[in-house]
Amino acid sequence: QVQLVESGGGSVQAGGSLRLSCAASGLTYSNVCMGWFYQAPGKEREGVALIYIRGGFTHYADSVKGRFTISQDNANNTLYLQMNSLKPEDTGMYYCGVPPSHDCYSAAWSRPIGGAWGQGTLVTVSS
Repeated sequence: QVQLVESGGGSVQAGGSLRLSCAASGLTYSNVCMGWFYQAPGKEREGVALIYIRGGFTHYADSVKGRFTISQDNANNTLYLQMNSLKPEDTGMYYCGVPPSHDCYSAAWSRPIGGAWGQGTLVTVSS
C-alpha cells in the first residue's frame, strides 16, 4: 500500500519560494507517475506538476510553468516541488499523489479518480 507524507508548507510573501517534500513508501513497479496537486478553498483538487517515476518526464499546468519545478530522488523515495515566484493565488492545500497508472498517459492525471494521496500541506502566500 502506497503511503505519502508531505512536508514543507508554510507562509511566505508574494515573490518568495518554498520547497515541498513528499516521502513515499510502498511504491511498486506498477506505479507510473507521481504528482503535486493543488486545492484552493471551495474548489476541486487539480494537478500542477507530474513526473514519471522512471524516465523523469515532467509536465506542468500552465499556471505554474516557469515557476514550479518537480523533481524526485528515487534512491530515497522522495518527491519535491520547488515553488518560486509565489503568488497569492497559489494559496491552498498541496497534496502529493500517485494517480492510477492509466491516468498518467492523458490529461486525466490532473484530476484522477482513486490513487494514493498524502494528507496535504498548506501553503499561504500573502501580498
